[in-house]
Order: sequence, then C-alpha cells, then structure tokens
Amino acid sequence: MAKDTITVYEKPTCSKCREAAKLLRDNGVEFQKVNYYTQPLTEAKLTELLAKMKLKPRDVMRTGEAVYKELKLSGSSHSDSELVKLMVKHPDLLQRPIVEKGSRAVLGRPTENIETLL
Repeated sequence: MAKDTITVYEKPTCSKCREAAKLLRDNGVEFQKVNYYTQPLTEAKLTELLAKMKLKPRDVMRTGEAVYKELKLSGSSHSDSELVKLMVKHPDLLQRPIVEKGSRAVLGRPTENIETLL
C-alpha cells in the first residue's frame, strides 16, 4: 500500500461507513474500500490496525451486538489476542469504519476522527 493511500475498512450497509466515504469524497480524497465481511481481516492486520490506532481490542468492540452477549464478553478475562481472534471470526464485534493512512489509523466514530488523517 502506498504511503498516502487511504483505506476504509467497512461494512457497506453501515451508516457511519457511508458517512466516512462521503466525508472523503467531499474533501476530494481518493480512497479504497475493504468490505471486511467479504474480505475478512486477518489477525495480523487487525492487530496492526489496533496498534496504529493506539487502541486495545476492547476499545473497538460493539458491545450491543447479540454475538457479544452470546459469547459473554462483558467483564470476561479474554486476552487481547483472544479478543482479536473473536473479532476476526465474528466481524459484527468490530466497530466500524476503520480508516488507515500509512502508519496511522482511526476509528471513524465519530466521523470527524477521519479528518485527522487528511
């Protein structure tokens, strides 16, 4: 990936993901989109994105999702590595969109976070 390339990791039906794409288009920014439901993130890639965002796995988990409750993740003692594995296996657990540019990435919630990469 080129240093200045912006990649948006998204779920196309997600309203925040559509807002992110609109923000980038409105600012004349070229970007590529990765639907991580059809092109799943690897554990290595998700770990890399977390490091770039300076966030822990729990920081990007969708705690309101049914799968979060089914897996009893609230207050669990899962390690960061175990949580990453679960997010790769169950992409609904992952907050979105994640926007990456070179050595930096941000969680696009709120959408304004993306402006720090422009």
